Amino acid sequence: MSLNKYEQGLFDYIDRQTEERRYWHGKIVEATRVSHDFGVLARELERDMWDYYKERSQQVAVLKELNTGGLQRVSLLNLTEHLLRRWGPPPRPKKAVSPGGSPNGT
Repeated sequence: MSLNKYEQGLFDYIDRQTEERRYWHGKIVEATRVSHDFGVLARELERDMWDYYKERSQQVAVLKELNTGGLQRVSLLNLTEHLLRRWGPPPRPKKAVSPGGSPNGT
């Protein structure tokens, strides 16, 4: 998965900061307990991630440097999807397809 420079900077920051990583890990684990619609979850978490990015980019030098022209809305959806895959539940195994082409041999 390819992350834009904002997503990569934020991912690196979260990955290096134990408390921040713990916070996002917990948030993702809890969100996936409540819902299994990863498309909806990703968009909701992306909005939370954007609010978090706005707040942290005012205080964290590495993130502040990414916004030399001022803070503008960017997508953090790839990062959110990456974290959902990384910390969310493992994907369900696919049902075996019988030689006749239908699952479960019926």
